[in-house]
Parts: sequence; C-alpha cells; structure tokens
Amino acid sequence: MQVADRLRLMAVHAHPDDESSKGAATMAKYVAEGADVLVVSCTGGERGDVLNPHLKDDAHILRDLAQVRRDEMKRAQEILGVEHTWLGFVDSGLPEGDPLPPLPEGCFALEPIEVTTEALVREIRRFRPHVVTTYDENGGYPHPDHIMTHTVSMAAFLAAGDAAAYPHAGEPWQPLKLYYNQGFSKARIIAFHEALTALGEESPYAEWLERWEDRPERVVTTRIPCSEYFDKRDQALLAHATQIDPDGAWFKVPRDVQSKVWPTEEYEAALSYVPIAEGEDDLFAGIADAAEGDALATKGGLEIAYDGRQESTL
Repeated sequence: MQVADRLRLMAVHAHPDDESSKGAATMAKYVAEGADVLVVSCTGGERGDVLNPHLKDDAHILRDLAQVRRDEMKRAQEILGVEHTWLGFVDSGLPEGDPLPPLPEGCFALEPIEVTTEALVREIRRFRPHVVTTYDENGGYPHPDHIMTHTVSMAAFLAAGDAAAYPHAGEPWQPLKLYYNQGFSKARIIAFHEALTALGEESPYAEWLERWEDRPERVVTTRIPCSEYFDKRDQALLAHATQIDPDGAWFKVPRDVQSKVWPTEEYEAALSYVPIAEGEDDLFAGIADAAEGDALATKGGLEIAYDGRQESTL
C-alpha cells in the first residue's frame, strides 16, 4: 500500500444532514489540509419529516421532499468541500407506536446484508480511503437506518481488502482505521449547559441532563481540534433547512463560547491496523508509518474495540 501524496477519509452516514451534525468540522479541517474526503449517504432521507417549524407547511417542500433533501445535501457538500455519493437505498423511516409498526418493505434496514455490504465495498474500493468513520453499534441513537449503517460499515471495512469477498466489486483495498462518531457525551452537554448559565441564558440542555440518567459513557480515543471550522459546520447544518431549526438547540451556544469550552470533535477507535496512541488528535495518525512498514501484507495486528474493551486478532 502506498499513501501517495493525499490522505483519504470516508464518512459513512445514514441520511442527508447526518454528515453535517456528526464530524462536519473534522471533515472541513481535513479538506483544508489537502485530504480527500468522501461522504457516503446510505439513503436519501425520503421518509424524513420536515423538522424546521418555519417550513413545515411549505407546499413545495411537501410536494417533493426527496428532491429537496438531495438539493440540501448538494449545498452542504459544497460548503464542506467534500465529495459525496448516494449509496442508493431507501430510507426506512422511524417507526413509532406501541406496538411498533413493521418497517416498510424494500427499505434500507430490511435489505439483505450481502447487498448493502457489497454496495459499500464498491465505494471503498473505488475511493480507497485510509480511514472510515461511521456509527457505533447503537447507531448513535436507535434509528433502524443508523443501526444498519453501523452493521454495513463494519462488514464492508473487513471485506473490502479481501480478494475473495465480492470479487466483482473492484480491486481489493483495505482501509487502516475505522472510528465511531461520538459527539454527544454527557461532559460536552454539561460544558454547554454551564457556559449558557454563566452567560445568564436559559439552557435547553437542562432537560437533556435530566433525561440522561445513568447511561454508560462511550470511550473517546480521539479528539480532533477543529473549532476553526465550526462556522462551516453550522453553515452546512443550515443548508439542510428542512431538518434544522435555526432557532433550535444546535445554535444556542455562541461559536466563540463553543470554541473556548469544547473546541474538538470526538471519535472512538473501533477497528484499526494501526496502534491508537493515548490522547490521539488526528484520525490519520500512524497511517504513513503503517504504509511504509507494509502493515497490510499479512493483515496482522488488527485491534478490535467494542465498549472500551480491546482484543487483538491475527
């Protein structure tokens, strides 16, 4: 494997707008530093709702929400400077009720895993990322498309470098690292809540903390300093106008305050052929050394981390 002159990052997401709320400043930072960044949207968000109260009665949006969301994704892509591809599956929607209704036939979450995995393997082999980001086993939150995105990302990461797997899906390529996005830690919410309280502002995060209870905290292995790109992140979020309320909780903490109290985006290393150093601050850390050492010749030393527990496999 040769790193060549450009590092490559692939961010795998369930719906358009997920890329702008999870790791957007990190992606903008790496684009500015000369890396190639590809966002993969597994679905088109066709079954989403209009979440911005200012637009919920807009007849044009309601008439063709699927196309509107594609247009919003295009604007967010341009703001972040990333490449983008649609994996082509259909949004599963978010079932609600007791008992929960069945998922709609033909949706992403019900597709055979070999079909969804092959589609992502094709993109990995085409783009040849060194690093992949995705969601943890809970999907970040338990939306069926987010959980399927996790499942597919893990399977494709392991299959992409195997010449015997999906042999018609392109030349094998093995990414070196896979991370979970971990943006909503309790510590971050407390920091924002205390910052707003210190400013004498009402905090929307008090209610979040009341509902937090004793949920276990995820392991954060990697913190990317990227506050310089919070403005691009927010612009990309606002480009998804049907999904983001400009007066909502996302924007309650002024950017200068965010940059002071929480200037990073967080990740959890999940699969890696490269040792993850304590206090890591770069998703590409160790990539150049691994390539020079031909770490992939035997696929040795794959570290698998789930819920903070690590084990090694050969």
